Amino acid sequence: MRGPRRSRPSESQEHALGPDGKALPEVSEKVVAINRSAKVVKGGRRFHFSALIVVGDHQGKVGIGWGKAGEVADAIRKGGELARRQMVRVSVHGPTLPHAVEARYCGARVLLRPASPGTGVIAGKTVRAVLDAVGVKDVLSKCLGSNNAANVVKATLEALLQLRTKEAIYKARGLTIKVAKPVEVPVVPPVLAPVEPKPAETTTPTV
Repeated sequence: MRGPRRSRPSESQEHALGPDGKALPEVSEKVVAINRSAKVVKGGRRFHFSALIVVGDHQGKVGIGWGKAGEVADAIRKGGELARRQMVRVSVHGPTLPHAVEARYCGARVLLRPASPGTGVIAGKTVRAVLDAVGVKDVLSKCLGSNNAANVVKATLEALLQLRTKEAIYKARGLTIKVAKPVEVPVVPPVLAPVEPKPAETTTPTV
């Protein structure tokens, strides 16, 4: 008698562990925009779809993909596969950015600035999709110029690629970061005011 049939592990389970045995960060996928195009032929119209996908691991890696197919599901799948193959790492400073940056792609211009803890992601839905995929929690942004989703996403990614941490800049210049030694403040003992002796109490004899 045959035993119970084993189910084959899914692709996500096979790639859940890295080469060192540690769990890999989960990659999220976000559909930013879906466009439809029509071609007029002899028998009618043929529709094709294109999907803009943003993927990221929320730990500094992000990728974008533009998938095209005759069906929406196929376009999303192709865009996700292309985005995963094109993932790049960007420099972040904890939950925010190391410095302000501005980038332009075609007619779109995006401005990103670091924010204090608790501010949140102040951005539109297109820029927010990229920043959430990277893992940024506190940032200020402004989208200038064109609002085309593809150009805005590429401008945002171009701005993130321009970020540099202080350690990376010092390493590129061949310098080392000097750690300032703490200044020792001498402890001055408190000066006590002189205590004046109390006058002796005189008692008058009682008659």
